[in-house]
Amino acid sequence: MRVLGVDPGLTRCGVGVVEGVAGRPLTMVGVGVVRTPPDAELGLRLVAIEQGIEAWLDEHRPQLVAVERVFSQHNVRTVMGTAQASAVAMLCAARRGIPVALHTPSEVKAAVTGSGRADKAQVGAMVTRLLRLDAPPKPADAADALALAICHIWRAPAQNRLQQAVARHAATAPKGRPA
Repeated sequence: MRVLGVDPGLTRCGVGVVEGVAGRPLTMVGVGVVRTPPDAELGLRLVAIEQGIEAWLDEHRPQLVAVERVFSQHNVRTVMGTAQASAVAMLCAARRGIPVALHTPSEVKAAVTGSGRADKAQVGAMVTRLLRLDAPPKPADAADALALAICHIWRAPAQNRLQQAVARHAATAPKGRPA
């Protein structure tokens, strides 16, 4: 499975592509950051993010896009920018028919480091180790994007089994009486 991880942000949107399956060594295919100038008009920044993500989709042809789920922070302005960049990533994937998975920051940290409270340095160190890299990807947004892709590859089989079990249960459950 080839997954494009996206760590959304208006100034730095981390992107990373990882290939592999759960239980086997993973391979980093590419990593980088889509940057926009903080003083540019919002619409132009979103277009630049779209163009950057589209270029990554063209070049790497992922089977799935894993995006960090936006969570409430103290700074509403930061949350809005992150949510807007996240929406652009989801739109680019949906336009191409590529499935999108959302993962929370604590879910990603727990999958990669074993602790949902890990700091950025711990995530970077584990990404480096898991992908057998010489050094942690810089900036941290790039490492976070790779962590998102790793998280999805590792968790997808269990999530798929759970979804299949729920679907089987729904198909065999007795139907309620009509009202």
